[in-house]
Amino acid sequence: MASIRRVLLSRAAGVAHHPPSLPRRSFDRRWAIDLLSVNGFRRGKSTTVRVSPTPASSLNDGREADRKSPAEDLPERQRNLRIAKELGRHVWPPLPSGSNLEERENVTSMRRRVTASIGLMLAGKGVTIATPYLFKGLVDSLPMYSNRESLDVTAQLPSYLPDGLVETLSSSSLVGLPALPAVLLLSYGTSRTLSSLFQESRNALFATVAQRAIRSVGRQTFDHVHSLDMQFHLDRNTGTLGRIIERGNRSISFILNAMVFNTVPTIIEVGVVTGCLTYQFGPSHGATVLATIGAYVGYTVAMTQWRTPFRVTMNKMENKASGRISDSLLNYETVKYFNNEGHEGRMFESTLKGYQDASLKTSYSLAMLNFGQSAIFTAGLTTIMYLTAVDVVAGTATFGDLVLVNGLLFQLSVPLNFIGGIYRTVQQSFVDMEAMFRLRDTKAAVVDKIGAVDYNPAEDGCEIEFNNLEFAYKLRSDEDEESGKRRPILRGTNFTIPQGKTVAVVGTSGCGKSTLMRLLYRFYSSDKGCIRIGNRDISDYTIDSVRRSIAVVPQDIVLFNDTIGYNINYGNLAASQDDVVKAAKKAHLHEIIKRLPDGYETVVGERGLKLSGGEKQRVSLARAILKRAPILLCDEPTSSLDSHTELEIMNNLKEIGGEDDTTCVIIAHRLSTVQDCDAIVVMDQGKVVEMGTHEELMRKRGRYSELVSFQRSCEVGDALQ
Repeated sequence: MASIRRVLLSRAAGVAHHPPSLPRRSFDRRWAIDLLSVNGFRRGKSTTVRVSPTPASSLNDGREADRKSPAEDLPERQRNLRIAKELGRHVWPPLPSGSNLEERENVTSMRRRVTASIGLMLAGKGVTIATPYLFKGLVDSLPMYSNRESLDVTAQLPSYLPDGLVETLSSSSLVGLPALPAVLLLSYGTSRTLSSLFQESRNALFATVAQRAIRSVGRQTFDHVHSLDMQFHLDRNTGTLGRIIERGNRSISFILNAMVFNTVPTIIEVGVVTGCLTYQFGPSHGATVLATIGAYVGYTVAMTQWRTPFRVTMNKMENKASGRISDSLLNYETVKYFNNEGHEGRMFESTLKGYQDASLKTSYSLAMLNFGQSAIFTAGLTTIMYLTAVDVVAGTATFGDLVLVNGLLFQLSVPLNFIGGIYRTVQQSFVDMEAMFRLRDTKAAVVDKIGAVDYNPAEDGCEIEFNNLEFAYKLRSDEDEESGKRRPILRGTNFTIPQGKTVAVVGTSGCGKSTLMRLLYRFYSSDKGCIRIGNRDISDYTIDSVRRSIAVVPQDIVLFNDTIGYNINYGNLAASQDDVVKAAKKAHLHEIIKRLPDGYETVVGERGLKLSGGEKQRVSLARAILKRAPILLCDEPTSSLDSHTELEIMNNLKEIGGEDDTTCVIIAHRLSTVQDCDAIVVMDQGKVVEMGTHEELMRKRGRYSELVSFQRSCEVGDALQ
């Protein structure tokens, strides 16, 4: 009983996940092997096979990278400057070298757009500042015509105007108004229209630049995430990664517009307005404007820095909530199997409670910020209006000057409000962008070493040699090598798979069978020892070239939420529809697809949940066949199939293994399916304990023999039941 309890515990923490559709007999066979691993093999009948005694070299040399981003130790200002510089390269991209005329033309076009956008922005600012002056002229001109007998209208006009124009403006009328007020009124309306036209034209031109930057940065980030090793993805929540990329991309457009069209233009406008007021009314007006803006900006910066941690916390809680949603919905079936909908709801609500608390702090502090900004600006506006009113009473200023000052200040309030909002949002955007850039800075643990060459199966051969491999899984990828939190799997594994042969690897769960495949596919690097393909260390080859030469039928099959034809075609995107159909026939899937309402255009649902476990396994096998790789790795390729189909698939695999000198590695629990393989490797506790053909291993009466006997006894028990 204690042995069975230990097996239950080991199965609960095991590596393999078996789909719900697993046939009962298959389930019993797997348990049979695990029971044997606990109660059997105590008589010491097995011997370790060492085929390759040559000295081993580490796969890790020069390729295990520190994941920590170099930017994490930089001060916040330097990190933000780094982000701004990176985005600047997308706003004003360097001209490409070489003869790529199309790319050169694209870059030149983007630069023209940026230049035109800046020109429109400057023109718009000029018209915006001129608008209050036109309104002042209108206000000052109207009293002249209401009291013509006491005022000389021509004396109020600029001296540089031609005499004929002065006479015309002073004596003519237009649309029911004297000519001068009418012209000023029309000019005022025209200037406001032009200001809006320049602004919207600028936005339309720059939108292409911003969207190009979003696309470029987003693609680079997406590609980088795909380049990271498996350990990184095992440690991260997919929903959280999606939110980081989404928020980072969303922030790009805002930061670019803030950099190009808000911050610098506002500084220019503040300088021009201050200079005009100082020149026209004296230093007291200019000092009041500068003091108001200084207090406004200082208050905004201080409050925003105080609020930034609230935003960071809110982002973390949003990431957590998003990850919780993704994880729960992806495990929809598991939730239903154990009636845990209420538990999932409570867990999600707890993450929302954390987000709510952080969001409320952000909202309350935002209200404080907005009120403070309004109070500071109102105090400054009231002060400068008072100074102007005193000048009007003293006769040194006109009623139009009062309107002018009010208009300039209120006009200045628009970009100032933008500056306040922009600074708040830019800080938040920099937080979002920093998270995405940290993701981009994350280094993959498995990379090509300097001088790596492409693997050419035709020239290098496909013999595979596992030489004294040792490997342990890290519990987390961000832990250092000395932390000790590792799970040893392989302990000096040695064997060779000849080119063109079909070799099965069998053993109890957790003995390292699937780990061998992951190491061969370069998902991980071994801690010690090496893997050789064609008498050359696998680390001497580029990762991409090795993976192009290996087709995999994984144990856990996840399909894209697309058509069944697309999922098969994914194995070789260049393949034709006829090739897809041929691969489906070889995997005994074509007849099933023909019975579906939409045939090859049938959508399989998220993770392929609309298909049965056996159908998904056939899709996986079909796309591996379509890849036409010289090396085929099959991790329990028939685990979800009935006995009849299992036999058909295994026979088909043997045919594939015999085609084109394909080297085939099959990991299996059902020993009856691999008896005809060229060789069978038996593993236990990370080591090879036996190797040979089925007949040779049965004659040894060792571990393999006992596994076979135990499985047969289980099958007899099933038949009797």
